[in-house]
Amino acid sequence: MLDLRRRQFITLLGGAAAAWPLATRAQQPAMPVVGVLGGASTQFRDALAQGLKETGYIEGHNVRIEYRWAEGAYDRLPGMADELVSLRANVLATLGGAAAHAAKSASVKVSPAVPVVFALGGDPVAEGLVASLNRPGGNMTGSISIGGSLAPKRLELLRAVVRDNAAIAILINPDTPLGEAERKDAEAASRAIGQRLDVLTARNESEIVAAFAALKQRRIGALMIAFDTFYFGQMRWMAAFADWHAVPAIGPLPEFAAAGGLMAYGPSISDVVRQVGVYAGRILKGAKRADLPVMQPTKFELTINLKAAKALGLDVPQTLLATADEVIE
Repeated sequence: MLDLRRRQFITLLGGAAAAWPLATRAQQPAMPVVGVLGGASTQFRDALAQGLKETGYIEGHNVRIEYRWAEGAYDRLPGMADELVSLRANVLATLGGAAAHAAKSASVKVSPAVPVVFALGGDPVAEGLVASLNRPGGNMTGSISIGGSLAPKRLELLRAVVRDNAAIAILINPDTPLGEAERKDAEAASRAIGQRLDVLTARNESEIVAAFAALKQRRIGALMIAFDTFYFGQMRWMAAFADWHAVPAIGPLPEFAAAGGLMAYGPSISDVVRQVGVYAGRILKGAKRADLPVMQPTKFELTINLKAAKALGLDVPQTLLATADEVIE
């Protein structure tokens, strides 16, 4: 009888021991998932990770990040957004307007809708993503650079350096609303001052090559590169092409001037993306989207490459150099 009770006790003890790990695992919360969607793989992944870290989330430790990059093929974004939703992402972080619109459509296919935090170059109100900047409403908020609305300023900066009669072109991505908006802004600014403006388009690497080749054929004297997520990853390549074709050019990121382009003007995209990470982390912690207004940049940086100017035979006015945030000599 004693042996039977001992065996029963050991069996009961073994069953309880086996159940304890299961109970412990059941009590542990599942690691939250941040789905990242972008038009192209980007150098700003570290900035996003930094923003998450500021709210206590570290990739692989207490948060999982699923990346999906369209690599310039923006028509792939809707399917990628649906895939991230199917993975039960707790929040979607998007880079670029096309990605934001794809995420918006995918996020509302489940209930409750998946929160979306965007990094955007255009106006999210005009694009129908949020009701207002202070009170976004819906399931979306984010951080904007308004880099796409800086075409008139870039035109002004370029004209201060190049010859007065130089024809200027703008290179845009025709597959994005931001590209079209920037084209309209540049054309309006050009008409106001009687400046000839040509429009070149490129949506992938081969079309970028063709666009630069067309500069000489069209007798273009200077180039503005539009604000586009896919272009961000092409800045060094574009700077090399500008140097090869001996064309004065201004880009949207400091990396363009650092790589040999003449000038760059725009906000800090790294800071914009970092803020997306901060907002994503706050949402994971339970913040209400109504309490997260769309963030706007407070500073725009001008970078001038004097070495490039000298190679192009251009004199940069001292008044312009005095306003530059960085001068590369």
